[in-house]
Amino acid sequence: MSAQSTIATLRRGEQVDGLFACVRKERLLARTGNPYLTLELRDSTGSVLARAFNDADVLAGRFERGDIVRVRGRVGAFKDELQLELTQIERAELPEQEMARFLPSTRQDVEELEGFLEHLVREIYEPGLRGLCQRLLSDRRLRAELRRAPCSLPGESSGRGAPRHHAYLGGLLEHTVAVSSMAVELCTVHARLDRDLLICAAVVHDLGKTQEFSYAAEIERTEQGRMLGHIELGLRLISRAAPTELSERRRLALEHCVALHHGPPDGADVRFASAEAAALYRVNALDAHVKGMLERGAGTARAAAR
Repeated sequence: MSAQSTIATLRRGEQVDGLFACVRKERLLARTGNPYLTLELRDSTGSVLARAFNDADVLAGRFERGDIVRVRGRVGAFKDELQLELTQIERAELPEQEMARFLPSTRQDVEELEGFLEHLVREIYEPGLRGLCQRLLSDRRLRAELRRAPCSLPGESSGRGAPRHHAYLGGLLEHTVAVSSMAVELCTVHARLDRDLLICAAVVHDLGKTQEFSYAAEIERTEQGRMLGHIELGLRLISRAAPTELSERRRLALEHCVALHHGPPDGADVRFASAEAAALYRVNALDAHVKGMLERGAGTARAAAR
């Protein structure tokens, strides 16, 4: 396997000598009673199962789940699915900036997404709300995290009732642009909506996710992400960045939209106090559900008709 090869380009019968993220590690027993290892290896193009039958306990001591590992072996197949048959496995040390190539990433152009998000912010005319968005997006650290963060972790839901969606690097930026774009279109259909408030709320509604995740061989939650969640983290970002020209009344209206973008909390005596909050909840859920179905391979009516 060449240095440029990826999981997506693996072919049956070829030799493998490369680096992957180990995202699952299990020690199992064969019918003979001998131990063997079952692994799931991943890079930015996908994942593949791997097994090691010889010296399983020796190899298992050389790495842990969540490590980047160098593996050697051969591409085989099991039940018509590609599988790596490994002879060597060991932990590999890599600088942090190289870790992204082992994680799933957006296929969209991040520069274009950023440029369109800036265009959407320019569509906000109220000085206080526009100034808030500009302050947040001018924060270089937050901007870098916005480019990198996903919306959810693989295999979990995102918010109450929302499916996993945009569970890859760049997913947050992709989702933010989609929700903000739908907010603009909705204001065209319903002209009585407070356009500036809804667009601003769409731009900032998930910014707490920039502090929710950490990155290594896998994407995981930070301590503050586990303990506070992205909504509370986002509200704190808004509070810190609010410019003086943003009145307390308008900030409260914005915070209400952000706080309820997954709907009113179960059992809480809180309801939508504005059409803009209800609108943000609906367009956010629409993008999450549609994208989630597409990611799970649900297909489209056009594909089904072929």
